[in-house]
Amino acid sequence: MKDNFGLLDTLDRLFAGDRRSVLSLDEFLAGLEGRSYAFAILAVNIANVIPTGIPWLSTITGVPMLYLLAQYFAGRPVPSLPRAIGKRGLPRGKLQDFLQRARRFIRWLENTVHARSEGWVTGLPRRLLLFAWAANVVILALPIPFDNLFPAWAILFFCFALIEDDGVMAILGWIMTVITAFWTVFLLMVGHAAITAAISTLRGIIFG
Repeated sequence: MKDNFGLLDTLDRLFAGDRRSVLSLDEFLAGLEGRSYAFAILAVNIANVIPTGIPWLSTITGVPMLYLLAQYFAGRPVPSLPRAIGKRGLPRGKLQDFLQRARRFIRWLENTVHARSEGWVTGLPRRLLLFAWAANVVILALPIPFDNLFPAWAILFFCFALIEDDGVMAILGWIMTVITAFWTVFLLMVGHAAITAAISTLRGIIFG
């Protein structure tokens, strides 16, 4: 069994240093090493997990996730952000204060999400998971009304699975993926029926 990622230890390492120095986004993602893509997509996706009613939110957040996935599948070791974004950051002092306040929650998260049932995140199951992960991001980014919550949760669980090699999170991600597939097909069928009915009504009005 693999060792846990140790998120708290990793953040302690990255945030350590002179409180006046700045940790840039590029430095942060590089410090996460192999888990930087899952962590970055998790961070962008989190706004979709809770229903907000903000128009186009899933598309606005989905497009950057597609950008990150394109780099991942192209084989880049860490995400490459536009220079204007990647060089931005926060003083380490503020990050250290945040980490101190969040320490208890991160400990709880590490105890909840951890390496287990790793057959779900290695070999062929891992490759299928990556495909499903990408498919959910594509669905999330599409402007389909009422179709963002289920793929957002699938992406969340798959990110946890990839960060911590957690097979239980992978299983939850697959469950949400199946629900997403059925829900998306249902919405598309309803949308097609609604458009057909609207066209028929317009024809009746125009041609009597």
